[in-house]
Amino acid sequence: MIQFLLLFSRQGKLRLQKWYVAHPEKMKKKITRELVTSVLARKPKMCSFIEWKDLKIVYKRYASLYFCCAVEKEDNELLTLEVIHRYVELLDKYFGSVCELDIIFNFEKAYFILDEFLLAGEVQETSKKNVLKAIAAQDVMQEEQEPSGGFLEDMGFL
Repeated sequence: MIQFLLLFSRQGKLRLQKWYVAHPEKMKKKITRELVTSVLARKPKMCSFIEWKDLKIVYKRYASLYFCCAVEKEDNELLTLEVIHRYVELLDKYFGSVCELDIIFNFEKAYFILDEFLLAGEVQETSKKNVLKAIAAQDVMQEEQEPSGGFLEDMGFL
């Protein structure tokens, strides 16, 4: 089971985080800081697996972003790499060659794609087509909702 997933830039800026196991906020920050520094310190030709405390860290770099998952020691590292790759493929399909700016400015979509793909740290939907259909349906629903002008418009000021 995936304990948490982190997405961060080459500069160490956290872009996305999803925790499937509860930790206090202070602990999350400490874990994130430790992992980001240890992953960024590794050379490109080194193995993408790190044994860390009682977990295995599996990471992969795509362009300027690192995708990092923490899994239990018994879990398969190669399967975790496949999960990371599938998530990147989903992001690519949705954004059309995803980049760091897509994640920054559309983080809610990146979270939604992740939530459609993974549930409680396990793969929920293996079909890219089904995940993308759910995302398209969400986009349609969002577009159908008319944004209201709010209080000022209701009061006749706008």
